Amino acid sequence: MAKNSVGQTFGVAFVLCIVCSVLVAGAAVTLKPTQTANRLLDKKRNILAAAGLADAPGSVDERFEKIQTRVVDLQTGDYTDDAVDMQTYDFIAAASDPQMGVAIPAGEDRGGIKRRARYIPIYLVERKGSVDKVILPIYGKGLWSTLYGFIALDSDDVTTIRSLLYYEHGETPGLGGEVDNPAWKALWNGKQAFADDGSVAIQVIRGTVDATSPSAEHQVDGISGATITARGVQEMLHYWLGDGGYGPFLDRLRAQTTGDA
Repeated sequence: MAKNSVGQTFGVAFVLCIVCSVLVAGAAVTLKPTQTANRLLDKKRNILAAAGLADAPGSVDERFEKIQTRVVDLQTGDYTDDAVDMQTYDFIAAASDPQMGVAIPAGEDRGGIKRRARYIPIYLVERKGSVDKVILPIYGKGLWSTLYGFIALDSDDVTTIRSLLYYEHGETPGLGGEVDNPAWKALWNGKQAFADDGSVAIQVIRGTVDATSPSAEHQVDGISGATITARGVQEMLHYWLGDGGYGPFLDRLRAQTTGDA
């Protein structure tokens, strides 16, 4: 019986590689629309959760009709909905673009992200014909990973926190991963993000908040065994709610709320 030559063996292997490559590429192209749709659906679910509408009746799309998406120019604080194509815009990727992103000075980069996009979509939750909450995307460094999430502020005063959630991170389960714990997330509702002078005042402290302390309204319990992750949460909030992040936008929103605009 004739034995296969080395050339024949390599030939068969080459053909198999080509066939497998074509199948994998074809599957990737075929599944891409489904993957894109699933990512969008997951994003909507997380925004609805931040809005307090996760368990409201209706489909995801029906519930999302109560949420208005606007694009904010962080440098001016103005709405600029025509600045980007929201169907394709990725503000995380835009941060690295020389034209669409800006470098954050090292002394101001409390979130440890180095760059941010100039334009970021925010979400206005409508209730009975008026805006009830404003939801802001946030992200920053924890211990092992970058945490991506949303913070919701009450539109009445633009300082009362209604929710904080993270939808993607790589922190240690049972430690930093406790940012996903419903009990810890519930602690944020009603906390005050800003002091009377307008400075960002929210803190994640070590241990448990003393309810009798004058600072209690600005403080949230720490996460046991996850000091660095907890500090990362605090620092990214100070960055994004401050002048380098949403500060100019929140100032304009607050002025509109008080009638000073």
